[in-house]
Amino acid sequence: MTTLTTSTQLVDITRLAQALEQFASDRNWAQFHSPKNLVMALSGEVGELTEVFQWLSEDASKSAARNPETAQAVEDELADVLMYLVRLASVLGVDLDAAAQRKLRLNGEKYPVEKARNTAKKYDQL
Repeated sequence: MTTLTTSTQLVDITRLAQALEQFASDRNWAQFHSPKNLVMALSGEVGELTEVFQWLSEDASKSAARNPETAQAVEDELADVLMYLVRLASVLGVDLDAAAQRKLRLNGEKYPVEKARNTAKKYDQL
């Protein structure tokens, strides 16, 4: 496994966060962007993404982003999820890149390759 250092950036969301801030500011929506409201909106968008996949077979789900019948919905809902997540992190002052690096490192400790390879067991069952 590649070891991550704090100088290895996984996610650069600065421009997106700025664009979302401007979008909200232009519409005077910051007043509505409390963490509670953003989490609820994020959850709703994850629900809409779930809806796209709800009745697909395993095989069909693997090609949902390439299937003309579902591709646009998959892209739109993924974008909505990403934007609400980035906006939430911005409002809360959370560095998503640092958080992702930390969590990936912790998951590597919880799921060592020699125990976790080829199994879907939770870390406390390995």
